[in-house]
Amino acid sequence: MNLSQIKIYGVTIFLTVLFNAPAVAAGNQKAGQTKFETCSGCHSRPGYSNVYPRYNVPKLAGQHAGYTVSALKAYAGSDRAHPGMQGNAAGLSAEDMDDIAAYLATFELTDNQVEVTGNIGAGENKAASCVGCHGEGGNSSDANYPKLAGQYESYLIKVLQDYKSVKRSNPMMNSMVGALSEQDIADIAAFYASQTKGLGVVER
Repeated sequence: MNLSQIKIYGVTIFLTVLFNAPAVAAGNQKAGQTKFETCSGCHSRPGYSNVYPRYNVPKLAGQHAGYTVSALKAYAGSDRAHPGMQGNAAGLSAEDMDDIAAYLATFELTDNQVEVTGNIGAGENKAASCVGCHGEGGNSSDANYPKLAGQYESYLIKVLQDYKSVKRSNPMMNSMVGALSEQDIADIAAFYASQTKGLGVVER
């Protein structure tokens, strides 16, 4: 083996470790558990719904820490329109966000058995273009992209509709969702919501 081969192998190993290493939460998990108490009134109630428009408050247990932080920052900066979340997130420091995100990331994916209204089979086919970011079955390995597996169907529908109407602004998502019909959105949401292992509700 010559020096050039060693360099190539070294780069390969480095890149493999870099891109396949699990995301490490920067926050304090124990502190995050305490700080999450203010969120538990909504996010620790199975099946709890937003009043208007009506959709289930998202499951957070098992979500990537990196994505949770970016979502909280989006609410704090008013990039996501939800008065309750904007108000709560605006009061959080960067340390608070890291701690809460670290706590939520400690949860394992849970068993998931739900009834959905969309067509799961059709949704799997339509979600093929989502795999690159969100992973097979919605269990992404990249902390920058949210896990979708097991998330409430109604919440996924609402999020996709918001990206389609650009109420949520993200160039990639706006482009991906823009051409979807309401039936496409319903089917994709059903597929991700129906995964047997997925996100869960944070137990109080």
